[in-house]
Formats: sequence, structure tokens, C-alpha cells
Amino acid sequence: MNEQRFRWRNKQLRDHADVIDGKLAPTKVLKHITYLNVFLKQWMTGNIWILEDRIVYVGMEMPANLNGTEIIEGKGEYAVPGYIEPHAHPFQLYNPQSLAEYAAWTGTTTIINDNLMWLFLTGKKKAFSLLEEFMKLPTSMFWWGRFDAQTSLRDEKQDELEKQLPEWFVHDAVIQGGELTAWPDVLYEKDDQILHWMQEVRKARKRVEGHLPGASESTLVKMKLLGLDGDHESMTADEVIKRVELGYQAGVRHSSIRPDLPKMMQGLVEKEFQAFDRLMYTTDGSTPGFYNDGVIDKCIDIAIKAGVPEIEAYLIATRYPAHHFGIDERLGALAPGHIAHINLLESTDNPTPHSVIAKGEWIKKNHEDVHTKVNLDWESAGITPLSLDWTLEMEELQFSMPVGMDMVNDVIMKPYAIESNASVPQLPEDTNEAFLMLLDREGTWKVNTLLRGFTTSLGALSSSFSSTGDLILLGKSKEDMLQAFHRMKEIGGGIVLVQDGEVIFEMPLAYGGMMSDEPLEKVIEKEAVLKKKLCEHGYCFGDPVYTLLFLSSTHLPYVRITPLGLMDVKNKEVLFPAIMR
Repeated sequence: MNEQRFRWRNKQLRDHADVIDGKLAPTKVLKHITYLNVFLKQWMTGNIWILEDRIVYVGMEMPANLNGTEIIEGKGEYAVPGYIEPHAHPFQLYNPQSLAEYAAWTGTTTIINDNLMWLFLTGKKKAFSLLEEFMKLPTSMFWWGRFDAQTSLRDEKQDELEKQLPEWFVHDAVIQGGELTAWPDVLYEKDDQILHWMQEVRKARKRVEGHLPGASESTLVKMKLLGLDGDHESMTADEVIKRVELGYQAGVRHSSIRPDLPKMMQGLVEKEFQAFDRLMYTTDGSTPGFYNDGVIDKCIDIAIKAGVPEIEAYLIATRYPAHHFGIDERLGALAPGHIAHINLLESTDNPTPHSVIAKGEWIKKNHEDVHTKVNLDWESAGITPLSLDWTLEMEELQFSMPVGMDMVNDVIMKPYAIESNASVPQLPEDTNEAFLMLLDREGTWKVNTLLRGFTTSLGALSSSFSSTGDLILLGKSKEDMLQAFHRMKEIGGGIVLVQDGEVIFEMPLAYGGMMSDEPLEKVIEKEAVLKKKLCEHGYCFGDPVYTLLFLSSTHLPYVRITPLGLMDVKNKEVLFPAIMR
């Protein structure tokens, strides 16, 4: 089946109907299974027939033709539709394939993904070929179409990006526009180009997702008028209710940066909230270790424990997001015509499945991994190890900028006046200041400043993982920084830590210098070591991966290091420009 074209071929459709008449045997039958009927909102008992990747019948009958059919006895077990993650950023050290495979193990078999990294790492045609590759996975993979880069780019890069965007909006695999991090440009700066793109997405009958943390009622109303359909930035029950009241589909989030879901759902229950069909869970691109406890299955568990009616807790993960995105004729239900994404549970109050069927094939059976490894052609799409044809010299490690970045938390940075002597080869350990450099991936420009709050003693960190794909270099010691850069270059991109001339940690990121090619379980282990090492050297916040990712992200206050230079986000003013190399 070509999912992105919303249809099976005529021959396949005829075969599906022939199973009902007994002319063909189904490939699998779940017999005497208690299943969730998402339309009646009831647990029912019956038989589920599957032909290849599609459910062809749900009811009390058994097929007349069982020639070669695998029959699964379901008595005493429960079946629910595969869960949907509506808002994934699938490049937080892991990659879309490793996230999809791990998520499917936990029952999340449909993922709607951010396309931002493809805009930076490869060309449009190659990116589209990669979207086709992802169709080989047992997980159903859909995508967003970004309106903005989430940072301030140099003119030539901005022009390149804008030329790509319109074809993303009409691509079959793209089912929403957004998330719109540049909403202040649309609302206050009257950016009619983005507003035009938003209307083009809506004309294609696709959704537009916002990014409105802490937004007032006035802002929510005006952005609804300008075309937003959904927003996932609620942090309290009251914020959820306000968005639903105004007609938004509200993402209720449980992520590594914002683990708000327990209090949010408890608050909704206390307020006797009933409009659960306007909600959908998201983990919002959490960093690897957060997924140790699960993906959307964990969100369902939190909701049930908070007192959300059990069936509604499952519908928020299945039927409701599918309906929002207009894919509910084939996803989000156990019903004839739907893709065979089925989770088998031991009990209705335990949403983590013991067995998972995805596109009609077992990927997990009685807690054992039985999925067939899928090899995707990353290289043809241009997603290869980082290859730099330039180098960095010690004389470039000059830090004369008078303003630095002060970490308020993992991701919020405020400007501060630098008083330290930054001409020294090494900053003293009695401060929590570090040298900070952002380097163009192509080696044409650099931005040098200081970062306060990241470390008290680390010699150097070098990272090709960033929100723009450019290179981050930071640390106390200029010699260690130079060594870390060269080692990062040698391994084809990644994250490298150096202390006193010794490499104490390295994590290769073979896919474009941004994503590991290893399974998510391995990435979780390596991220834990990275966090431990950084903590030993004075990193006192919770999520260093997001710190690196958001150093250049201009959708967050107050100051950012960007390809244009050090930027005052609120005033959209370049305080100190990037220097050409």
C-alpha cells in the first residue's frame, strides 16, 4: 500500500472484499478478543480479520476460508488501536527510523514528524526520496511542513530554505503545516509570506499547528483568525481549557523539558472537563533517556491514573488525533478498512502492550522483539557522515565580545556584561563561564562569545548537533576546544568532550552529524554517560541535549547565538554580527 496516496490499488481492494466472501483466506485472525470500539466507546468481544496490512472485518463471525491463516487466541486479552504521536522531533540524537522502531515496541505505530532537519541537511528531491524510504517501516510515518527555520539565517540560506517550502506543503506525506514558531512575525511584523503559506496549507485541507507558550486570550484569538488549528504549548489545565474553548485542538504534553501531563490531567479531571475529543498526547521530541518509561503508552497511563475515564484515555491516543489530521478513515480504530496497527494488552489499565502488530506484521510478540530489520537508503538522500574540507586554527579562538549568554535554565538565555579576561588560554575554574563559538558548517563565518552556567571545569565540548546543523564549540580551555573540534571532524560529526588533552567522551552522529545510526536503546545509554560527564563538570540543569539544540533557536528568550551573530530575540536585533572567516 502507498500510504501517502491514501489508497490501496484496485486489485488489493477486490482481494479485501473476497476475504469476506470466503474466496480468499485472511493472513491473521484475532479470535475471541475483547477490543475497543472507538466509535461506540465500548469494550466489545469478537474476531478481527486481517489481510496483509489491512483490517477487513471486525465482528462475531469467523472466516469461511482459513487456508494458511494464523489464528491468535485472544480470550482474556484486550486489543486497542496502535497509538499516535502527533508531534515528534525525530532528530534528538536518535533518527526517525530508530525512534519509530522503539516507539512501535511500546505501541506507538503512527508518528507525525518535524521536517526541519531535512531543510538543513539535504535538498528537497533527496528529502522526498527519504520520505518514500520511511514507508518501508512498519510504522506509519507522516510529516509536517515548516514555515520558518526557528532561527535567524543569513540571506543566502534563508532564500534557499524559502524556495523549498511550498512543495513540502503539497506533498502527500505532509499532513500539517508548522509548528509555527515565527508567529510573532505573522502577528506583529505582518509577514504576509508566511500567512500566505498558512492559507495554502489550509486550502490543501491540512492542519496548521501553532507554538504559543503563555499566549494571552487575545493572541490565541487572533492566531485562530489567521489560520491556526492546534497548539501543544499548554502548561496547565486552564491553558488547555482556554485553547479548547476557542476551537483549538490541544496537544497535552509530557516531555523531557515540560513533563506537565500529570498535573494537567489531574486539573482537567478536577474541573470536570468533558471535551476529551479536543485533546491529543505528545512527547514533543523528548531527549533519549526520557523514553525509558515509554512513549504514548506512558501518557495514557498518566491519564488513567489521574482519573480520566479509561476509554477516553485511549481515544486521546488513537481516534482523536486521527480525526484531527483527517486520517481517521484508516488509522485510529479497529474497524474494516483501517491499517492493521493493533496493540494487545494484558489489562485495560496497563496500556503498554505485550504484543504489537504493525501494518499486519508482528513486531513484538509476548514481550519479545520479532520485527524484521528494515534497511533504508540514507546515503542516496545525502544523509552521510559530516565531511569538512576546512580546519580551525588557534588564532581564531579570540573572544572579545562584551556581551555573553547567561543560562537561566536548560534553554532560556539572558544577556550579561562580560567582565572576565577572555584573552587567556584557559578560563579559571572558580567561575562558571566558558568560551562559546558557533561555526558555519561550511566554514565561512563564526560567532564568538562566552556562556555562563554550562560548566565550571570542562575543558571542551564540540558538537555538530545543533538546531541549524552548524557547529558548537565551548569550554574552559582553548587547547582542549581545538582538540575536540578536530576529533569531532575525524569521527564524521558528533559530540566530543575533552579534558586536559584527553578525549573523555565521544558520540558519533553518522547521519549528517546530527543523528546517531544506532538503535534508540544504545543512544539512551550514551546520552546517560554524556549527562553524567557534564554533571561532573558543573552542568547543573537537566537536559544538555536541548541546551545544545536551542542555543540558536530564536523562538525562545532572550538572547541567542545565531548564523547572523549574537541576537536580541525580543527586538530582533543583531547585537554583534558574525565574523567572516
